[in-house]
Amino acid sequence: MSGQARPRGVLSAGGAGGAALPPRAVFAMLLLCGAWGFNMVAMKVGTEGIPPVLQAGLRSAVAAPLLLLWCRWRGVDLGGWRRDGTLLPGLAIGAVFGLEFLFLYTGLGFTTASRAVVFLYTAPFFVALGVHFLLPDDRLTPAKAAGLGVAFLGLVTAFAEGLLAPGGEATLLGDAMCLLAGALWAATTLILKATRLRSATPALALLYQLVVSAPLLLLASVLLGEGFALSLTPLVAAAFLYQAVGVAAVSYLAWFWLIARHSTSRLSAFSVLTPIFGVLAGVALLGERVGPLFGVAVALVAAGLWLVNRPDGRGGATARSA
Repeated sequence: MSGQARPRGVLSAGGAGGAALPPRAVFAMLLLCGAWGFNMVAMKVGTEGIPPVLQAGLRSAVAAPLLLLWCRWRGVDLGGWRRDGTLLPGLAIGAVFGLEFLFLYTGLGFTTASRAVVFLYTAPFFVALGVHFLLPDDRLTPAKAAGLGVAFLGLVTAFAEGLLAPGGEATLLGDAMCLLAGALWAATTLILKATRLRSATPALALLYQLVVSAPLLLLASVLLGEGFALSLTPLVAAAFLYQAVGVAAVSYLAWFWLIARHSTSRLSAFSVLTPIFGVLAGVALLGERVGPLFGVAVALVAAGLWLVNRPDGRGGATARSA
């Protein structure tokens, strides 16, 4: 964006594409993946008292005013949307964000959780392909491609039992919906990185998604006939608040802050750790069991992420974000 001011510390569209992620970014991504993995448990608990699509809509509806209050407290200026050209891409990213969760929650009703998580976490591949063509500073190198492939092989290994379970046409429909959700998740990242939203504050980018997705998901809940019958127990309420405050408000704000400053493809590759953390959370909190291949899967994911995060040798290895 020539001639337009960029918030301090925000890089150009490509970010430091050739540079390996600094330790603080890696640590932040590990924390985010852990938070998102625990969110899978919170979603399971939440659906015991709140219909799934309604839960997603209410999550955005609660998180949006909380984010506004935080911006007011921190003195974050959100008025720039009137003149910075972010309104149209902001509306677009909000609609895509809402559709992502609509397809994900609907698809989960047709397929197994193990199949759904594998198809959802194809998102890093869509991101890698998108940035290869949209962001010249973040090309898909052979090392990145190999790393993504190894990490995804680890993800498939972790959920091999669920993938091998028999399924019919309804299961295939659910698989397709979850795959589309993964593509839409990648699309939100690409819209943020390749449009004028890249110069917006992370808070404004997140606010667009929450404000636009809330009415879309609530309307979808009505059209799907979910009803507004809630059965709130202390555990269900706590699970929902975690999703609305911890995930939709805090973790997503941190995610947008990271992708404004670092390589999109390298950061997205870490998201394959999320279902691994989700399994560990299920073991610790729900008493779920894991198979003998789980350790192999974790090793493959770690090896893949190491390949993705290696400096690519194009002179960006020592680059640092501001």
